[in-house]
Amino acid sequence: MFGQDIIEKLGYYVYRLIDPRNGETFYVGKGKANRLYEHVAGGAAGDDDGDIASAKITRIRAIQLAGFDVGHVVHRHGMDERTSFEVEAALMEAYPGVTNIAGGHGSDDFGVVHADELRRRYELPLADIQHRVVMLTVDKLAAEESLYNATRFAWRIDVAKARKAEYVLPVVAGVIRGAFVAERWLSATAENFPDKTPLPGRYGFEGDFAPPEIIEHYAFKRIPPEFRKRGMANPVKYAGS
Repeated sequence: MFGQDIIEKLGYYVYRLIDPRNGETFYVGKGKANRLYEHVAGGAAGDDDGDIASAKITRIRAIQLAGFDVGHVVHRHGMDERTSFEVEAALMEAYPGVTNIAGGHGSDDFGVVHADELRRRYELPLADIQHRVVMLTVDKLAAEESLYNATRFAWRIDVAKARKAEYVLPVVAGVIRGAFVAERWLSATAENFPDKTPLPGRYGFEGDFAPPEIIEHYAFKRIPPEFRKRGMANPVKYAGS
């Protein structure tokens, strides 16, 4: 742990957690004080922000069971918070295998992208939000499973707001890729989602594709600028009256 005299000199910093068994960076984060050590403390306690079965905690436990200590590297320090957001996002892109559930701040809109994809993205029209919707950023999840499964599970969400939404819009790199109707939102438990790993404190939904005219209205449109500002890291966004 850092002493108070060191903490005062560090300011905001960006750090990496390293698996000493193979030298891999498996998590990138930002923070101040002793934030970088809190992940290991959470793993030892069997919990970390409610994500008991997260890939990060699983990795930490495996390292500890093998008799090793997690490596902690401060990549850059002495920053203000805004700068640390940018450094964190860039570093997460440099280590694409990290276990972070969400991308870095601004990584969906301002991160690594092929030049052709960048051109296509900014040539797309803006979405005209005419309904109550919840937009879910599914960048990493969509690469691993179907768009529906990537969208339906599992989110730290204001479930009251989510249940009022008419449609759920999956977003990849700032672009809406489809539309679903959530027939019901449920706690992310084994009972409600037997095919998924339970995630306490999160929710998923059961539903279906939205009507074709709704999908046509929203799909392959850019989300409005007010939802694409730098520093808006929350993957859940609500829109519409």
